[in-house]
Amino acid sequence: MLRISKEHVTDILDKNNVPAAYCCDGDTVVFETRDCYDGSITSEERPYGDKPDPLENPATGPLYINGAKPGDVLKVEILDIVVANQGIMRTSPTAGAFHEAYDTKTARIFPIVNEQVQFDDKLTLTIDPMIGVIGTAPSGEGILTETPDYHGGNMDCNKIVKGSTLYLPVGTEGALLSMGDLHALMGDGEVMICGLEISGEVTVRVSVLKNCILPTPFLVSRGKASTIQSAKTLDEAGKMAATKMFEFLSVVLHGNIVNAGMLMSLKSDMAVCQVVDPLKTVRVELPLEIFEAYGYQIP
Repeated sequence: MLRISKEHVTDILDKNNVPAAYCCDGDTVVFETRDCYDGSITSEERPYGDKPDPLENPATGPLYINGAKPGDVLKVEILDIVVANQGIMRTSPTAGAFHEAYDTKTARIFPIVNEQVQFDDKLTLTIDPMIGVIGTAPSGEGILTETPDYHGGNMDCNKIVKGSTLYLPVGTEGALLSMGDLHALMGDGEVMICGLEISGEVTVRVSVLKNCILPTPFLVSRGKASTIQSAKTLDEAGKMAATKMFEFLSVVLHGNIVNAGMLMSLKSDMAVCQVVDPLKTVRVELPLEIFEAYGYQIP
């Protein structure tokens, strides 16, 4: 099985990045990932980290998929996510929904034992590992790994988990897939600016879909299909995600836009993925049974 070491990382998703590895359509690949702090925080007493110039949200890759060409869709099946035995959280006085509450950065290191985190003497939490940064190289200028956009990137969607399938646009030859910024646990919104940040390994199967029309980034996870969109404001991101799903559902319903709109108001859910990145991210979910009822099979 092909493995990409965490020595191959970047802080920008760019069509000019040199591939770390090459694979074929349908191959299974393991990505070793660093945490979002680039491994710089090793002690709670040093919340600013030990590296003088750590990468921001380092992403492992890129992976060149033979046969992937601009206009294709890259299907990424998340087969497994294995995380390290401890995760890190850090407050921020400059970003997050309530950053004004903090006047300095404070770090906490949480051991993980049997998939459990002892938050304090009263509360134990079960981890639910997810991928924060996952994307292809944009067709235009490169985009920093801290930013989500049409190519995927730092979407921080906590439904990108083991067993899910993510569909991304192919903007350049080979797609150039990269990923990182794992979280052992994160709530919708990522309101304090971080989840339980952690290093680990992600096993994926990559497939190139030709002549496929999907509202990318598009996610199938835990019985639901989601459109994921990012914009400067939540209002913009929410409208974009809803419109993408509406247009897609209208095709599934053979152009019946009245039924598509009514059905979305009855059965779709809009959720905030994150509010802390340079662009905000929203997803709109529909149960898979809706598509199945109309005989549509997501590829």
